[in-house]
Amino acid sequence: MTHKSYTVAGLMSGTSLDGLDIAICRFENIDNQWSYKTIAATTIDYSEAFKIELNQAMRLSGEELIVLDRSFGTFQGTALHTFLTEQNLSIDLVSAHGHTIFHNPQKGYTLQIGSGASLYAACAIPTVTDLRSVDVAFGGQGAPLVPLGDELLFGAYSGCLNLGGIANISYVTNHINTAYDICPVNILLNAYTAKIGKSFDDQGKIAKSGKPIESLLTELSAISFYNQVPPKSIGREWVDSVVFPIIEKYSSQPIENILHSLVLHAAEQIARSLGALPLKNNCKEVLITGGGAFNTFLIDSVRYYADKNITLVIPDTTTIQFKEAIIFGFLGLLRIKNIPNAKSTVTGASCDTIGGAIYGNTTALFS
Repeated sequence: MTHKSYTVAGLMSGTSLDGLDIAICRFENIDNQWSYKTIAATTIDYSEAFKIELNQAMRLSGEELIVLDRSFGTFQGTALHTFLTEQNLSIDLVSAHGHTIFHNPQKGYTLQIGSGASLYAACAIPTVTDLRSVDVAFGGQGAPLVPLGDELLFGAYSGCLNLGGIANISYVTNHINTAYDICPVNILLNAYTAKIGKSFDDQGKIAKSGKPIESLLTELSAISFYNQVPPKSIGREWVDSVVFPIIEKYSSQPIENILHSLVLHAAEQIARSLGALPLKNNCKEVLITGGGAFNTFLIDSVRYYADKNITLVIPDTTTIQFKEAIIFGFLGLLRIKNIPNAKSTVTGASCDTIGGAIYGNTTALFS
């Protein structure tokens, strides 16, 4: 029996701007079967000024964006070093997703800021960053990358649904991975909740109090992306250029009505995607993670629209909040081990790829 263990920090900053997620995990490989245990996890909140800076980063000049890239890398490395010191922990590797600013695989690029060099300099721990670019260079979407982690770490479920800034789904049918972005969720809900001075809609209570705007629902459902065949992915700039302009036409409506409509729209699109899930152990259980898992109105709406043989599984709070950080830590470990960490059947690339830029000496740890 072969048994190897690695302690890795996964860092994730999502489009919903909730903060920097840090998950310290021990990954074990026993006879080619991976498992994990979360040792510690935290979210480092962004200041309001920093949220604004990240939100508007796509409008910066080239030099300003380089400066933000370096400073965000230092921020991540310093935050990790502080957290490890507080927890009295040492780790083997850092794998950081970075914060997505541009994502346009059709034009051959994706950009996640958070300089790996600056991160490594701030924490002095071997670092992997820029996990998406290689897949895009090989003609892929560069997203979603999480499905490989879903398959290897959460394979007991029929599928995994992440409700973050953007909803995405992954599942395996006949040994073939399928995964794609479904629709924007918290990136919209948080933006409109902010208009009434709140950072998020607790349990979806504000949205639940509203009424549907039928014409808004009709316009949103007509967005052509929803009828595209996977692989497909969306970025913040697409949401800004396609989705927000539709919603803004209804700016005279009460915020609760807009939020109510956005939840119903997301629930309908999500329910459509759940219909394709395979049976697993004679049932269809869907693991739900991401901040949207705490939105009771959204979850209830998905249940309403979804097939009745689908069971929505809400796991423990740590898994809900940190699953993406956990998996990006795992993908960085696969990079070090020279194991493919992006599946071509998911992203549409010409082949499976091993993505990620490495900083620091990993030879002694992972030879």
